[in-house]
Amino acid sequence: LCESMLWKHWAGYYAVRSYEKSHEREYFAFRHSAGLMDVTPLYKYEVHGPDAGPFLARVLSKDVRTLREGRVTYLCWCDDDGKIMDDGTVSRMEENRYRITAAEPSYAWFARHARGYDVTIEDTTERFGILALQGPTSRAILEDATDADLGKVRFFSFKQTKLGDKSVTISRTGYTGDLGYEVWCEAGDALPVWDGLIAAGARHRIVPAGLDALDVARIEAGFIMNGVDYHSANRCFVESRKSSPFEVGLGWTVKTDRDPFIGQKALVREERKGSPFALAGLVYDWDEYEAAFAAKDLPPSVDGAAWRTPVPVYDRDGQQVGYATSGAWSPILKRNLALATVDRRHAKVGTRLEIEVTVEFERQRVGVTVEKTPFFDPERKRA
Repeated sequence: LCESMLWKHWAGYYAVRSYEKSHEREYFAFRHSAGLMDVTPLYKYEVHGPDAGPFLARVLSKDVRTLREGRVTYLCWCDDDGKIMDDGTVSRMEENRYRITAAEPSYAWFARHARGYDVTIEDTTERFGILALQGPTSRAILEDATDADLGKVRFFSFKQTKLGDKSVTISRTGYTGDLGYEVWCEAGDALPVWDGLIAAGARHRIVPAGLDALDVARIEAGFIMNGVDYHSANRCFVESRKSSPFEVGLGWTVKTDRDPFIGQKALVREERKGSPFALAGLVYDWDEYEAAFAAKDLPPSVDGAAWRTPVPVYDRDGQQVGYATSGAWSPILKRNLALATVDRRHAKVGTRLEIEVTVEFERQRVGVTVEKTPFFDPERKRA
């Protein structure tokens, strides 16, 4: 199936970067039909027991006791200094049972803080497979493949049903910023579930998709990535590399006015005082970008793949005010985009800044403008 033979190491798995030599068809499937990708390497945990709610309220940035059964929320968890350990989703499966997804292995951290609580924490990473079906025709495909009425499954909620003879949980979540679902199943059922989705999606132009297409889509959606746009606090040896939720655009996931939780004091302080940095969406000035290459008798460089190498960002006086952490050419918006961490005084929408580019081995600066994220936000995502 993977004709490109392009693979990437992800949490102990080899994940497909692109099934074809170029990821472009896979990207456009996310935006015009549907792409199916295997996101099983995500770390997965289940927390259950009489104290499941109070325990999670203690360690997470939101009080998930307010989450209704059948609903999902996005949040993060922090260390005592209010610096992010990881971000992920929490689903309330039953009154006292929750499911967590994470980018980093977090079992030991959760277990360490569970002392004194009547809870059981299970690492279910290898028990479940997750297939992400993302794109405008994803709902039609799932309705053809199952008996579920997905019109009633709201954004950030889930439904348990059958796909053929396999039990699945269909969660209306994803990482592309488009209409999409994540299909959970027992790991041993993942292959027949994949085949069932491919068969049902044939008339809906389904395409197997890899990580390269996802990376472009998530930048368009303004979604940050652990290990790229910020780094887990427990992996940072230098204090300045750590980030708070407010500095990376996740302040909205933090609810400080509630019972004590880990990092609360530091986060309350920062919420009142303000953060030194903020997440900014940057759009390149195309005329300046093109002119920089034209001066070397070259066409402008438009790389189809997303980049993840930090790049300095400056104010118009040439003073560095931050750095871009990832970026991509957006095929659907026809714009060069970047996500950046900048001095909060320069993060206001409409602010003109400069970003470093390399033209014929020479570093230059071209103009960028701070724009609101997400860059791409179709109504169908929430409809």
